[in-house]
Amino acid sequence: MVNITAKSNTLRIAIATATVRVSKVETIEAIKQRKVPKGDVFEFARAAGLLGVKKTSDVIPDCHPLPVEFTSITYEIVDLSVVISVEVHTIYKTGVEVEAMHGAAVTALTMYDMLKPIDKAVEIESVKLLKKSGGKTDFNKADFATLKAGVIVCSDTISAGKGEDKSGKTIIAKLESFGIETIHYEVVADDFDLIQNQVKQISKKVQLLIFTGGTGLSPRDVTSDAILPLIEKPIEGIMETARQYGQNRMPYAMLSRGVAGLIGETLVMTFPGSVKGASESIDALFPQVLHLFKVIKGDRH
Repeated sequence: MVNITAKSNTLRIAIATATVRVSKVETIEAIKQRKVPKGDVFEFARAAGLLGVKKTSDVIPDCHPLPVEFTSITYEIVDLSVVISVEVHTIYKTGVEVEAMHGAAVTALTMYDMLKPIDKAVEIESVKLLKKSGGKTDFNKADFATLKAGVIVCSDTISAGKGEDKSGKTIIAKLESFGIETIHYEVVADDFDLIQNQVKQISKKVQLLIFTGGTGLSPRDVTSDAILPLIEKPIEGIMETARQYGQNRMPYAMLSRGVAGLIGETLVMTFPGSVKGASESIDALFPQVLHLFKVIKGDRH
């Protein structure tokens, strides 16, 4: 199975369709009037389709078991065809398009099995995904292609040349995967005034400014203390989300003192100094946090 532990739970919706075509009007009438010898085609097929959605991971090897929180199976008769529509919802880390398609396929097969005694030419014409939403597939890089970022590493050790920066470079690489170019990268010491100067200078040049390091509780962890007084519009939910994400993966994430907010129209965020902490902060927040740039321009949520 694909590793989805880095993903976040979001509302995922998929709609799939399948089409069952019969060869004569009499078959359609038998379906409508509930006169098919094997029983009520619509209700039997619906029950089978619901089970098919729930059992998808049992028969498709690479599908993850997931909580199915809503399933709707509806029908539309178009001439000599019955169009089956299956809609599935979940709040989880991965989508439900295969579940919706599997449900549609099982519904169609059940319908085929019930109709073949009275119509030897019945056939399943198609099973296809009609729509899906939720997760990173909704993200369009082109919407944020103009964003420029700055990444500042706060570390006495690295600034003194006694260590190598990995966290800042990890952040830069992850930002690049979202189509965001980092135009300023710097390593500075854990110094209150120096960090404040960086914020004042660089926030005027970029739309996204990320500091990594100095968000903990040691005596030299002053990044959050230096940046918080400069933030004009705090956005507490950003770091609440990052801490919750981290807490689900290790027990000490609650100790991070990261802050986030706007200075003018620049989003400033502070991430932990470890590679894992910085990487997970990106995983927790991106790309959804980028919606902020549409909102501050006046777009609706």
